Amino acid sequence: MIVFDLKCAGQSHVFEAWFGSSADYEDQKARGLLACPLCGDVDVTKAVMAPAVGAKGNSRAVAVREEPAAPAMSGADQAKMKALIEALATAQSKALEDSTWVGRGFAEQARAMHYGEKDRSSIHGEVAPAEAKALIAEGVEVAPLPFPVIPPQAKN
Repeated sequence: MIVFDLKCAGQSHVFEAWFGSSADYEDQKARGLLACPLCGDVDVTKAVMAPAVGAKGNSRAVAVREEPAAPAMSGADQAKMKALIEALATAQSKALEDSTWVGRGFAEQARAMHYGEKDRSSIHGEVAPAEAKALIAEGVEVAPLPFPVIPPQAKN
């Protein structure tokens, strides 16, 4: 396994990604499978990163500057965060009760509804980040779901 720091062109978000090899990274990049997890930008490149070089056997240990850790949440803050996440999950579940799963046909059906070729209804499905941006640019009303949805055919 190999780890690369990647950076999106749009917002300059830096994130870590693991690949089986450098060739796997190149293959996924060529096929457009890489996207920024923060903004969905598919224009992703390798970020500058320090090489992992082991110390010589006869050298002394060198102090490494560590970034300060984020402050830990108190028990009350953790309880509030848990309640917030549960409320968000409940709201998503309620919103999807009257929605139809359309899978990878989401973009096609959303466009058909937007242009009046199909009656409007509540749908949800899968779409690549670049396609979601294209829908938004066309004025199609779409929104990402905060939590992943298990397709009906995948439930057991």
